[in-house]
Amino acid sequence: MVDFGGWDMPVEYSGITAEHMAVRTAVGLFDVSHMGDIQFRGPGSLAAIQALSMNDASKLSTGQAQYSAMLYPQGTFVDDVLVHKFSDNDYLLVINAGTREKDYQWIRSQVGTFAGVHISDYSDHYTQLAIQGPRAQETLAKLTKTDLSAIKNYWFTWGTVCGLPNVLIARTGYTGEDGFEIYLPSDEPTSTRVWQEVIEAGKEFGLLPCGLGARNTLRLEAAMALYGHEISAEINLLEAGLERFSKLGKSDFLGSQALLQGGAPKRKLVGLEMVERGIARDGYKVCSLEGEPIGYITSGSPSPYLKKNIALAYVPVDRTAAGTEVTVEVRGNLVKAKVVPTPFYRRARKPAQAKPV
Repeated sequence: MVDFGGWDMPVEYSGITAEHMAVRTAVGLFDVSHMGDIQFRGPGSLAAIQALSMNDASKLSTGQAQYSAMLYPQGTFVDDVLVHKFSDNDYLLVINAGTREKDYQWIRSQVGTFAGVHISDYSDHYTQLAIQGPRAQETLAKLTKTDLSAIKNYWFTWGTVCGLPNVLIARTGYTGEDGFEIYLPSDEPTSTRVWQEVIEAGKEFGLLPCGLGARNTLRLEAAMALYGHEISAEINLLEAGLERFSKLGKSDFLGSQALLQGGAPKRKLVGLEMVERGIARDGYKVCSLEGEPIGYITSGSPSPYLKKNIALAYVPVDRTAAGTEVTVEVRGNLVKAKVVPTPFYRRARKPAQAKPV
């Protein structure tokens, strides 16, 4: 157990590798109740979200979610978020745990005076469980009569789960696998009961409870950004390569003007695969073949599924082509690595996809 953003969180239950492989090949269960939940209500909600976040929430249908981010005026990251549309006048933003208070204050300072919008922090009202992996649907289907096959990727619905009515069931996650995230009342007896019932339902499929360690290696294989690593207040949208999720150039949002006027980035985020023996850890220097420092590792680890040592790193734009060789300074030694396409891992089979937003 470790402190994570003020929460007492499990790093692992039975072992990071075992938990990681359960999610890739069967099913895993994560307690992600530490995530923040900010609700926008009222006729001015959409206008507030459009001003605040980089994606286009006007494209969302009721029951749909999208990946987005809030940016500072200079185009760097306040946080990345998931936007859920409950109705034309009701939206839920799911934010990161470690930035919860900062995010909420930022939201209030930027759009709190917008007409027709009421902004509330309901983070403590929800327990959020993530059921992830190729057997996730079979596991959750034992606990609800809701037609899970009808929920497309990045869509959600409301249903009864473990006898609890009005549970939000979203086909979202942070592992690179198919899966669901369910939101239920946060009282301890209810949360504990549902956790145990999910574990029991998944036993026949090989379900394992999973901690922060497996969550990190899974999202790294899927090349998903983590705040404080791939994105931060010092990294802008273009450097992070996340402009495909933005409406940059189409509509104005906080930070967009600085990005449009700032020109092409001088560094970019890339995937690295270690060629020589060595693990590229977070914060290690990336160097040229001659040993000149040119960048740094944002996230690095052995890949339990791919059986390779992989990393994400910021390097100059002229070193971003696939196959480019660099070195990583590992405990005083220069270890060869090469730039590879991301994500490192992509699941072979996907559920029915909605039109991307």
